[in-house]
Amino acid sequence: MLKTFKIGGVHPAENKISAGKPIKDLPIPNEVKIMVSQHIGAPSKALVKKGDEVKVGQLIAQSAGFVSTNIHSPVSGKVVKIDQITDTSGFKKEAIIIETNGDEWDESIDRSDALIHETTLDGKAIVEKISSAGIVGLGGATFPTHVKLLPPPGAKADVLIINGVECEPYLSADHRLMLEKGDEILIGTRLLMKALNVDKAYIGIENNKPDAIENLTQKALRHQGISVVPLKVKYPQGGEKQLIKAITGREVPSGALPINVGAVVNNVGTAFAVYEAVMKNKPLIERIVSVTGKTIKEPSNYRVRIGTPVNNLLEAAGGIPENAGKIISGGPMMGKAVTSTDIPVTKGTSGILIMDEKESHRKEIENCIRCGRCVSACPMGLEPFLMMPLVENNDWERCEKEMITDCIECGSCSFTCPANRPLLDYIRFGKASVTKIIRTRKEK
Repeated sequence: MLKTFKIGGVHPAENKISAGKPIKDLPIPNEVKIMVSQHIGAPSKALVKKGDEVKVGQLIAQSAGFVSTNIHSPVSGKVVKIDQITDTSGFKKEAIIIETNGDEWDESIDRSDALIHETTLDGKAIVEKISSAGIVGLGGATFPTHVKLLPPPGAKADVLIINGVECEPYLSADHRLMLEKGDEILIGTRLLMKALNVDKAYIGIENNKPDAIENLTQKALRHQGISVVPLKVKYPQGGEKQLIKAITGREVPSGALPINVGAVVNNVGTAFAVYEAVMKNKPLIERIVSVTGKTIKEPSNYRVRIGTPVNNLLEAAGGIPENAGKIISGGPMMGKAVTSTDIPVTKGTSGILIMDEKESHRKEIENCIRCGRCVSACPMGLEPFLMMPLVENNDWERCEKEMITDCIECGSCSFTCPANRPLLDYIRFGKASVTKIIRTRKEK
């Protein structure tokens, strides 16, 4: 019997229409815009200035704290300016803009295809390499990876979980990576195990990717302590707490982190990036991005340099369809609609989805009928129907009591609501407001 989490969950149409498309290299753009804040935590501090010449892989922005990351140039060329530009949030933020000239790489980066199996580095040195390379969670959360590998005092990991679920509808970047870079992912997993000093790792993959399960299962036979776990298809199984529950049976308490139950979760893309950082001395300068949608001419998966304009991706996939209603960064459940195709790809850009006018149109909001579907669907056991009016009335004390901060923003509540109520929109706003209140309280 396939494993899964027990509380809540929904089954949106999968629409994995780009899953059969091999990864292609997107041409290097004429100009890149590198956000200095493309990770959870403090924005990085720019180290370059207008007129500076840079190489691929050169450090251009430095980590500004423990929860922050380094940023490296994805291209060679000249820094034309440091400016405020609009990102996926819709707000203007600082970016380093580089005009491309050729493709000259830092000499320290190993660009060969040779597979490197072993390293003499110890766990501490591996963490330092990961931190130096600017690796973050590539499943979308962009949490700095080195922070996960350095548990707080009194906490100890005993298991590593690699997230190959990719439960968001439409997206297939992780699926293709597991098919094409399985050896590198497994070596990266071993490196993460060494960094954490654990002897057991599980790779969770939903059963709608049988080819990826078979590929990694066969390759894992050569790697002691690594097991592939097929999972029942259910959204949002890619959530850390849901994945830990499905694979280990452990329950992460309210307000706690995975490390509190001895688990650390990393995405398969992150494991691959760790391999490249440690074994090839290659910082995180590119990632795999799915470009997809029912009306896209050529749904595809691309290897893309960070900072590439989204418009370049869309042009490569056949352009924006005439009936396009929304362009979404990410998947339809947790992604965000963007206001411009000039925004750049960041470390957290897992996909670009085009939804047509009919598919993207929001239906008229009706009164809540207290059917309880949102409660049944919530994987965190919350009551979304109650939280929306609490947020409307700015009742932050009650919101905190109802554990609004436990929401993982998966969108299952809005997806299942027959009254078309924008439950997640309100809960997301309320969660941010309550989090700010809690933070202010702790600082006093």
